[in-house]
Amino acid sequence: MRTKAAIIREPGKPWELADLELDAPRDGEVLIKFAASGLCHSDEHLRTGDSTCRLPIVGGHEGAGVVEEVGPGVTRVQPGDHVVCSFIPACGTCRYCSTGHQNLCDQGAQMATGMLSDGTFRFHDDAGADLGGFCMLGTFAQRAVVSQASCVRIDADIPFEVAALVGCGVPTGWGSSVYAAGVRTGDTVVIFGAGGVGSNAVQGAHYAGARYIVVVDPVAFKREKALDFGATHVFDNAAQAHEAVVELTRGQLADHAICTVGVLTADVVSQATAIVGKGGQVTVTAVGRSTDTQIQLAANGLLVGYQRRVQGHVFGMCNPLHDIPRLLELYRLGRLKLDELITRRYTLDEINQGYQDLEDGKIIRGVIRHEA
Repeated sequence: MRTKAAIIREPGKPWELADLELDAPRDGEVLIKFAASGLCHSDEHLRTGDSTCRLPIVGGHEGAGVVEEVGPGVTRVQPGDHVVCSFIPACGTCRYCSTGHQNLCDQGAQMATGMLSDGTFRFHDDAGADLGGFCMLGTFAQRAVVSQASCVRIDADIPFEVAALVGCGVPTGWGSSVYAAGVRTGDTVVIFGAGGVGSNAVQGAHYAGARYIVVVDPVAFKREKALDFGATHVFDNAAQAHEAVVELTRGQLADHAICTVGVLTADVVSQATAIVGKGGQVTVTAVGRSTDTQIQLAANGLLVGYQRRVQGHVFGMCNPLHDIPRLLELYRLGRLKLDELITRRYTLDEINQGYQDLEDGKIIRGVIRHEA
């Protein structure tokens, strides 16, 4: 089978469109025809070289579509099912899945290579090269073969464009507040970065009952949207936010700071640490350049004396099989804004324009509509 896809062959070069050969699904695998794919910053990190992986690779790790074919041994879905692809597979049987930590599933070990669980590839180009799918998916393709462990069945009435975002950005941001930070009623939360993930961290903090939700972002458009998602105060720099938090909390400072910027830096981590008070937590969601060190703090002045914590996480500590349907139900009930996240829609041919718009701060989240 042939499929059109957006690929990265080497860092620093634009996304390239290619017609690839796609193998049929093997044992435990599923062929999906994608209807929509989200433009997440994590894929762009591959193009810029901020993150490393095996190249060439088919991009895309947020996607939703219809199951067209299943291989032997597949029990989770069947042809005709509507599915979201979780960027973290959930096998259900490894140590982490079986103890309620599906976001740490052992099958995620091949996310950067794009190989499936048997150590082989399903995408191939005309030169004979094997291509992986980013996060074992490759949703920047019209069709892909993925593990059933990456599939979460959804109700047919959920729009594919909305569903695609719940494969990564929505649970990562929402879970940053609700699970990883553990925001509670009455807390003061400061969120650094109000893009696709940060906007959902705002929604998560609002859902958890935070009293003050303070957003720091240099882009006016994103600050304005953050207010729509539940932010109580917005600022374009950390110094202004710090001054406001001191006043709002009568000097106690924030309970939580959550880092959801596009590219994490040491300055952001230091600013986040300084804005939380005694017993406060800095939750690090964003990733930085692989060649840089982002966390280097003075223990005496910033951590030990104030009993502050720095917490990393994957996927907002969400469990895909439970939390993806849960978030879509909150959307259906009107308690989670997902349609409002989508600023613009693109065709696959427009992928480079989409990421340029993301870089320019023109969109909260872009979505690729695949051809019918």
